Amino acid sequence: MLDLGISKMALIGVVALVVIGPEKLPRVARTVGALLGKAQRYVNDVKAEVNRSMELDELRKMKDSVEDAARNVESSIQTSASDFEKAWSETTETAALPDDSAAVAPAYKNPNKKWRLKRGATPQWYKARAGVRTKALSGAARVARYRPQKLN
Repeated sequence: MLDLGISKMALIGVVALVVIGPEKLPRVARTVGALLGKAQRYVNDVKAEVNRSMELDELRKMKDSVEDAARNVESSIQTSASDFEKAWSETTETAALPDDSAAVAPAYKNPNKKWRLKRGATPQWYKARAGVRTKALSGAARVARYRPQKLN
């Protein structure tokens, strides 16, 4: 690479001063600085694009590996499910009734249809003795019933 030290840069400056002249040197220096800035931005953009493409390739490789792993898991699950289905069908075939398979068991019918109601039935005499309300009162009816009587 270029090895630009202070002595070499001073030599370039003196040559530029002699060749270009003192009047035009500041304008030329500004133009050279602008061109160098544009060149630096272009180089940085190219580097960033190369880095993005490398990262994109890495992400594609990672995506492919994850997809392959997912396919492998899916295929192993499908094979184990098919093995389970085969085992289940073999088990159910051996456990089936030999000749009574045509006879269908009747549907279950609960004999005690209202057992909750019967168990929850508390005698009225017990409710009256314990002070349990047997009928629901609305708010207005409750206020009217329990309002203190006026003294005359």
